[in-house]
Amino acid sequence: MADAILVIDEGTTSTRAIVFDRDFNQVSLAQEEVPLAYPADGWVEQDGETIWEKTVEVCRKALAEVGGVERIAGIGITNQRETTLVWDRKTGKPLAPAIIWQDRRTASACDALKAAGHEDAVQAETGLLIDPYFSGTKIAWILDTVTVTGARERAEAGELAFGTIETFLIWHLTGGRVHATDVSNASRTLLYRLGLGEQGGWSEAMCNLFRVPMNMLPDVRPNAADFGLSDEALFGKALPILSAAGDQQSALVGQGCLSPGMAKITYGTGAFLVANSGTEKPESKNRLLGTVGYETAVAGAMALEGSIFNAGTVVKWLRDDLGLISDAAESEAMAEALPGNGGVYIVPAFTGLGAPHWNADARGTISGITRATTAAHLVRAGLEAVAYQTRDLLDAFEADGVEIRELRVDGGMVANDWLMQFLSDICDRPVVRPDYREMTALGAAALAAMQLGWLDAAAWQAREAKGVRFEPEMDEEQRAALLKGWSAALRRTLA
Repeated sequence: MADAILVIDEGTTSTRAIVFDRDFNQVSLAQEEVPLAYPADGWVEQDGETIWEKTVEVCRKALAEVGGVERIAGIGITNQRETTLVWDRKTGKPLAPAIIWQDRRTASACDALKAAGHEDAVQAETGLLIDPYFSGTKIAWILDTVTVTGARERAEAGELAFGTIETFLIWHLTGGRVHATDVSNASRTLLYRLGLGEQGGWSEAMCNLFRVPMNMLPDVRPNAADFGLSDEALFGKALPILSAAGDQQSALVGQGCLSPGMAKITYGTGAFLVANSGTEKPESKNRLLGTVGYETAVAGAMALEGSIFNAGTVVKWLRDDLGLISDAAESEAMAEALPGNGGVYIVPAFTGLGAPHWNADARGTISGITRATTAAHLVRAGLEAVAYQTRDLLDAFEADGVEIRELRVDGGMVANDWLMQFLSDICDRPVVRPDYREMTALGAAALAAMQLGWLDAAAWQAREAKGVRFEPEMDEEQRAALLKGWSAALRRTLA
């Protein structure tokens, strides 16, 4: 009996396949790393064909673990957002490597658009700010730069397709029969008129501004929708693709944040705070982003979002590049063993700073070093930076009138108990960590189940998730002193 859902979770550093049973228990998981390349300062790339090959590989492994494809009722997809691919509609082959969301190569193009006074109009139409983070300028860069004869002309003629990762996967899963995206990923391109249902749609004005031919763009569908059937040859059975959602919106659903005012923050490669803002189009005066939260056939919500570009990458840097720790778990013990941070601060602007600063040119700094500074101080400063950046986001949300009383957290970094307590202390709010932490995948499974008719949004929100709650313990004087030190370090970085 088909009683399970296969979720493809295509992240920045790996692709995973997770099978959930009808009670949303994880029954199998397969994972493969997908290498990142850094060909120039601020450039971050991946090979699109490798992403597809690894996706098929992990799906087959996960299906084998549960006894075969006959158990699967359908597929859900969640993906790293904003990452951009352009491919040939006839061959399915990308014209260039995937440009990753962290990539800053289009910073000068964004600066020129802002200098020309376009940012207010862009924010009013799309909810977003002009920044290399989003897909629009990445598409134009590919069309203008790749060494393929007449790429722009071919795009205008409809011979080339654009997609973020879920679109690329749907295209290949269906053998090129379906070129579609979901509303949450579409709302991250700088090309989408922000809104739910008929209020949203591709914006001709934005496509003209960012010089993106509309012939390249995929169909836009709700997060829970019919995205076609997979080729039978891939897994031994044609499977319906039932859901697609950008990873942060998928985690919002996974955490059950389906009512206005509920929020979650995911600590992965970056960190992303997303708050459900109801059905009205959100407007920010503090450089936060308006985006689509989720949409099904019967319900939907907008969201306000703040993005931190570097979170888990800090731990990876401490481990792989500096060699200060042998694994991520070691960072917890090193930080906990110190009585304080020794006045050391790291501002991890490896690829610029996200919200609320939006400075693509900023680069990381380490400040407060003395002869007494040790490797442990650097490790602790790297962890503390995640909490300080989160506090900056919360302050911006509050200034926009969105009060977040507790932080629902997920992602790889939340396994660190010391960091979760420090996060609660610095943010002066409870931090709620579920026992099951793969919220991006869980959200995609829930959306697929809604499409199947297995549950509705109200039932999902009411679902009880077991977990641990961290309460603030730090006194106000200590918190204020630490935040003052962070503000000084941040000023040096921005200067």
